[in-house]
Amino acid sequence: MKKIFIFLMLLSSMTMQAQYVPTPENIQARQQFDGFRFGIFLHWGIYSEFAQGEWYLNTGKLNKDEYAKAASCFYPILFDANQWIKAIKASGAKYITFTSRHHDSFSMYKTNESRYNIVDATPFKRDVLKELAAACQKEGIQFHLYYSILDWIREDYPIGRTGHDTGRTPRPNYDTYFQFMKNQVKELLTNYPNVAALWFDGYWDHNKDVPAFDWRLPEFYRYIHALKPECLIGNNHHTDPIEGEDFQMFERDLPGENKAGLSPQGISELPLEMCQTMNGMWGYKVADQDYKSVDELVTLIINAAAKGCNLLLNIGPQPNGELPALAIDRLQGIGKWMNTYGETIYGTHRGIDDASWGVTTKKGNTTFIHVLNKEYREIEYPLAKRPKLVKDFLSGNVIKYKYDKKKKTVIIPLDGIAGAPDRVVTMIE
Repeated sequence: MKKIFIFLMLLSSMTMQAQYVPTPENIQARQQFDGFRFGIFLHWGIYSEFAQGEWYLNTGKLNKDEYAKAASCFYPILFDANQWIKAIKASGAKYITFTSRHHDSFSMYKTNESRYNIVDATPFKRDVLKELAAACQKEGIQFHLYYSILDWIREDYPIGRTGHDTGRTPRPNYDTYFQFMKNQVKELLTNYPNVAALWFDGYWDHNKDVPAFDWRLPEFYRYIHALKPECLIGNNHHTDPIEGEDFQMFERDLPGENKAGLSPQGISELPLEMCQTMNGMWGYKVADQDYKSVDELVTLIINAAAKGCNLLLNIGPQPNGELPALAIDRLQGIGKWMNTYGETIYGTHRGIDDASWGVTTKKGNTTFIHVLNKEYREIEYPLAKRPKLVKDFLSGNVIKYKYDKKKKTVIIPLDGIAGAPDRVVTMIE
């Protein structure tokens, strides 16, 4: 009996040791990330040359060798990392997430793990990751990296749901592929020291349809945190968080909505992020010029903040190295709004996110009321006691409100309050 008790104690101890406990540095990084509220996603690779989006190797059912010829003529002569980051900073974004390697296996940085990378396989021969990292450091923009854990070209990757005959000879060996990923991640965290987060994608290639497959993600995450404890880890797996992850992401949906059918997972206590495109595609697609308006994008930022969530807004750079003109236009429009109303977004916490008149964000004892519905001339706001002050955020003018003690409701008139796409009222409790 004593031996059994000792065994159970040891087993319990091993289980406790296996559980991920974030370091103080990691907790601090999470808190900082949670206050950013707005970042820019950048999907860029040799797929931009085809101008058909980042999935073209798969959707076009191309041969890997024919596809790879795009590398030999990839020469984005107009690429300027400093211009990119300055435009992004002016939009009010606090961080970028850049695709270091997508599903097509091509690395957008100098890697020793494969010559299929932007330095060794293209005439451009410049490490754009290095240039972007330096520009981010210079401008005070946090630097995050996207990394695909699935691969449509490597022979040792166990082909999953999205696999097709690219001309490779499948030799599935997850041990060697796993080591390849570990080696590349070590390069990213070692050679680019200002990487603050890793954004993984591709888990869904082996999900419930392939139940025997083990991605070994907790092991992967432990390895990453051992290299850099403060590095935040997120994974676009469309499921509840896995042990070792530091933030939770939602694809094309606000947390809890799942309108696009990609985010059925619950909402955790981790920092939250949703990713969405400016137009329709992630990677550059020449025919995709249907960009959301500035007001639509600002409204998305507001709604995300009301849910305590960051918005990671995507741009697909052109093959010549420029950000699309319409993307620049949208960045400028968002920046103009954020310059005025950023206080109501940055560093705020979740508020009311589903009122018929709009949403709210909170910061300490201050509530920012975003009236998104233009039809309302006054709103009723539930509050346990009379607020100390209600004012128009834009002008600073005090608003004469009424307080209904029985209903415990603040009645706020909106006449004379201007703003687009919403009208903002500041309430101090």
